[in-house]
Amino acid sequence: MMNEKLENAFNDQINAEFYSEYFYLAMYAYFERMNLQGFKNWMNVQMQEEHAHAMGLFNYVHERGGKVVLKTIEQPKTDWNSPLEVFEDILKHEQLVTSKINALTDVADEVKDRAAVSFLDWFIKEQVEEEANVGNVLKTLKLVCGDAQCLYMLDKELAARTFTAPVIG
Repeated sequence: MMNEKLENAFNDQINAEFYSEYFYLAMYAYFERMNLQGFKNWMNVQMQEEHAHAMGLFNYVHERGGKVVLKTIEQPKTDWNSPLEVFEDILKHEQLVTSKINALTDVADEVKDRAAVSFLDWFIKEQVEEEANVGNVLKTLKLVCGDAQCLYMLDKELAARTFTAPVIG
């Protein structure tokens, strides 16, 4: 059976991951309105990743005999002034998710649940990758400084990104 404090922390993280999926869906809609299909594709891949993360946590709680409690998902922001602003918001969001994963791991450490600590190690590594990926796109957006031709080329590059279901844990 899962420790109650840890179960609650996992449920909070499940909610955060579903919020992340919703957050990327809002950006997907934004890029759809802008007709930037590559950016939209990038957001679609992110949505699928966040859903996979949420379900990985969800399934882990069940595997450990815990109870998943789904919570209300907060409404995300829906409007931005530019693709640059979107990716600045994404980086802040991913840094927040990293802090939440770290806090969840701290709870697992506190209650001495080694299996949970081991499981969460995958998420810690994933967050390093998430922040790096966002940071790379952000650097490119800052480099092009709103140049329409460069933005078009970046859009084409982002269209090539594909989703590969992660093996979590």
